[in-house]
Amino acid sequence: MGFAMNAIEAMAFLFVSLIGLVALTALVFFFIDRFQTSDAIRRNYPVIGRFRHIFSELGEFFRQYFFAMDREELPFNRAQRDWVGRASDGKGNTVAFGSTRNLNVPGTAIFVNAPFPPLDDQAAKTEPLMIGPTARQPFMAPSFFNISGMSYGAISKPAVQALSRGAKEAGVWLNTGEGGLSPFHLEGGCDIVFQIGTAKYGVRDTDGNLSDEKLREIAAHETVRMFEIKLSQGAKPGKGGILPAEKITNEIATIRGIHRGKDSQSPNRHHEVKSFDDLLNMITRVRDVTGKPVGIKTVVGSEEVMRDLFQTIQERGADCAPDFITIDGGEGGTGAAPMPLIDLVGMSVREALPLVANLRDEHGLKDRIRVISSGKLINPSDVAWALAAGADFITSARGFMFALGCIQALKCNRNTCPTGITTHNPRFQKGLVVKHKYQRVARYAREMIHEVETIAHSVGVPEPRQMRRRHVRIMQANGRSVPMNEILPSYNPIA
Repeated sequence: MGFAMNAIEAMAFLFVSLIGLVALTALVFFFIDRFQTSDAIRRNYPVIGRFRHIFSELGEFFRQYFFAMDREELPFNRAQRDWVGRASDGKGNTVAFGSTRNLNVPGTAIFVNAPFPPLDDQAAKTEPLMIGPTARQPFMAPSFFNISGMSYGAISKPAVQALSRGAKEAGVWLNTGEGGLSPFHLEGGCDIVFQIGTAKYGVRDTDGNLSDEKLREIAAHETVRMFEIKLSQGAKPGKGGILPAEKITNEIATIRGIHRGKDSQSPNRHHEVKSFDDLLNMITRVRDVTGKPVGIKTVVGSEEVMRDLFQTIQERGADCAPDFITIDGGEGGTGAAPMPLIDLVGMSVREALPLVANLRDEHGLKDRIRVISSGKLINPSDVAWALAAGADFITSARGFMFALGCIQALKCNRNTCPTGITTHNPRFQKGLVVKHKYQRVARYAREMIHEVETIAHSVGVPEPRQMRRRHVRIMQANGRSVPMNEILPSYNPIA
């Protein structure tokens, strides 16, 4: 009996102590909130006002998992992410009952099925396509779908390792992003596109200028197949790349040639490139030094500007032309960028890609300049649309991030990515196991290629690059679809 009473008394004491502690904590926060001056809600509603901030933080979580419908969420909805997940897991992507997609949304692409498509044994695999025919070492690119630029620094060591090994397994190229070439890009043995950003990370001298010696060092790696001069990026045209200080390790600082302790921000353009003539000079210089194909990556702002570029190429001759042009849509993503640029600057890839493809063909450069499309193209319908619109290749960054396990936590810029993809915190990185994730990367790429080939066969052509704008209809606001070649006519509609 005495033991029971002691236990009850102890529990009562513990309960009273807990209540007292809660009351004391609430009192402390009451005075803190009442006398602070930075937050009006907390000052007027001490303690209770704190719940507003808590609920705001939790709202993002609840919307993603409980309230958003499969096709509602942005920047990528659950249906898009689930397709990548199933493809990466190798589970197959057949679905039952009916489509959950609202086909009446203006802008929706609908593919035109052929009455007599090629039989299965008449279908052809996509052949490799040459890039840089005038370079000393042209590149026969084996795949139309590849990995877009993601810098080591913006993403983690195990993420780069998994992408490198997965790219090799699937036979696709891996773009380094502007952060330079790390050992982890090379260890998988995949084809690599080295991106030269405005800060020249990895190919800069001590003054930050482009170094011919460093270019030769990079080009000496056999697996480095091409160089891409980055002019602008979809999520932040007119703004250089941003790597927050907390994501800069000693190793990243060494690879990039920067200092720790402060944000690393690239200039908003190449300081030596003030005109298209200057740009063509830079392209020619890098190609002459490295012997490998050289292209540019840009966001389109207007037709007039791109017409000026092609006019300059025509005046100077095709030998000085870029070997490829990567078109990044204004809807493209990044790890860190100002919201006004993410939301409001740069033409969508849906408008820019057909425009650039037409200008290239109009100037007789179809076989000289390859067009690469980027910007939220992560599902087969997106990639098939881009090929039909005029792209020779498509690259994706966030599709492969989803293949690595990204859950769209939207914490890329905080070094707290829960999946280990965009963080350098060892605690989170250990969740990204390279030997498993690289297989997901490879399966995603292979499944994408397979399903785009399936769409191509459905519209009546033997392989994806033979799709044309006439094979796609675009839904209009009045509920009727119109052939894409009537809305955006090709320069050469018969080709």
